[in-house]
Amino acid sequence: MTTSTSITAHGITGFLGRGAALRELECLLEIAAGKTSKQAARGLGCAPSTVEKAVERIFFKLRVSNRAALIAEAFRRGLISFAAASNPTPEKQRDESQDGVFIA
Repeated sequence: MTTSTSITAHGITGFLGRGAALRELECLLEIAAGKTSKQAARGLGCAPSTVEKAVERIFFKLRVSNRAALIAEAFRRGLISFAAASNPTPEKQRDESQDGVFIA
């Protein structure tokens, strides 16, 4: 039997087995999508305090003190990444640059 080692939400993939528990990773993906704790809790079907506690645990594990630093550090450590479907190839980025939209 195989288990999933990643979860995807909002165009972002989170990877299990890299230091975050499942609930922490779910909350991290919601936060990375720009959701508040209350919005994340609604989407995950739990209490806002559950999300806040999971976010506090991840703050401690990644040694950060705010949500922006949390997301940056999670990307840096490979805990989360953009989902393959929403990550355009360099050629596609060049094509879209004609639309007046800057893609960093």
